[in-house]
Amino acid sequence: MDVGAMGSEAQKYLWEGAIPLQIHLHDSEVTTLPHPSPALVLAPRMGYLPLLLPLLKPHFSSTLPPGVDTIWFEYKGLPLKWYIPTGVLFDLLCAEQERPWNLTVHFRGYPGNILTPCEGEDSVKWSFINSLKEAAYIINGNCKNVMNMSQSDQVELWHSVLNGNMEAYQRVSSKLKLETVGDQYVGKPNSNLLKSQTNTSETDTGGPVKTGRIPVRLYVWSVSKDFDDLEDAPPIDSWDQISYVNRPVEICIEEGKLRWKCFTLRDAVKALLPELFMEKTLIADETSRVEHEEDASEDEKNPINQEGVGETEDGCCLSDESETKLKLVRIQGIEPKMEIPFSWVVKNLMNPEYFLHICVCIKEVPQGKQLSHDR
Repeated sequence: MDVGAMGSEAQKYLWEGAIPLQIHLHDSEVTTLPHPSPALVLAPRMGYLPLLLPLLKPHFSSTLPPGVDTIWFEYKGLPLKWYIPTGVLFDLLCAEQERPWNLTVHFRGYPGNILTPCEGEDSVKWSFINSLKEAAYIINGNCKNVMNMSQSDQVELWHSVLNGNMEAYQRVSSKLKLETVGDQYVGKPNSNLLKSQTNTSETDTGGPVKTGRIPVRLYVWSVSKDFDDLEDAPPIDSWDQISYVNRPVEICIEEGKLRWKCFTLRDAVKALLPELFMEKTLIADETSRVEHEEDASEDEKNPINQEGVGETEDGCCLSDESETKLKLVRIQGIEPKMEIPFSWVVKNLMNPEYFLHICVCIKEVPQGKQLSHDR
């Protein structure tokens, strides 16, 4: 099987991916006894929770109080943002992934102070289309192809997402001409691509340089307490615990040059969160300076060359400190190795609106452990 076919297989698994849900109706909306049984649903990873309304309303309709339906969900008391794909919510909020995922559904009392308004499928559809426009602008510098879609193509594109039809989606989306990275590595990553840049940067034909811009939504969950097992991770009980990085990753591609193919997931995270990889270097430099001033005579007796310790060729730290702080990287339910080529990740794991959603967990550096300058 060639790499292109393997890439198609990976995308097929993604489109068929679903999360088992066990959905309970909130007690405040139960008007009959006994309580209704929970609804058991397979929710598409790339779908959105409000789109489950046609499945859930018949299940709970006989016990609902009078009123207008406005569906929303919560997990352990946290209202869930409806415009985030279901799979991303699951990856972000379940460090130790529970199956089935136990959610609570509401049809009344929409928390407008926390969630943006949602008027059913139309709201989800236009949120998707707006994200697609944003991605097109990032990739091409304009969103004309999306704006100029025919009504029939727009309907077919949305229905393909709604129904999880990858073939129909690829047929329509190909008209948008939203190419993010080269097509050479749409399949299984080649082990040769995991070698260091020094082994590949020599291949150069001097071609023109192009910049590939990858639309990324990064969800950063910060924890103050360290943990070794995911089951010990503290729960997320407020959206204030999540930071959003909505920034493209840029890859410089020189025609005829193989260097860009070694751009890894680590490089992408480093570009989005440079502070994770620079902090140790800065602290080490300052500590070295202070120690040198205090122990100059000792250093003269025992000179040690500290240059390059814990750094990569570009001078950024990628060793113990950053790895300790970066607790988890999860994309589409996968916790990939950081050395995987980013081009493979983009081609195979991005969502239909052309955004790559990355969930990361980082451990905050305690204030008491930061370098003090009052000495």
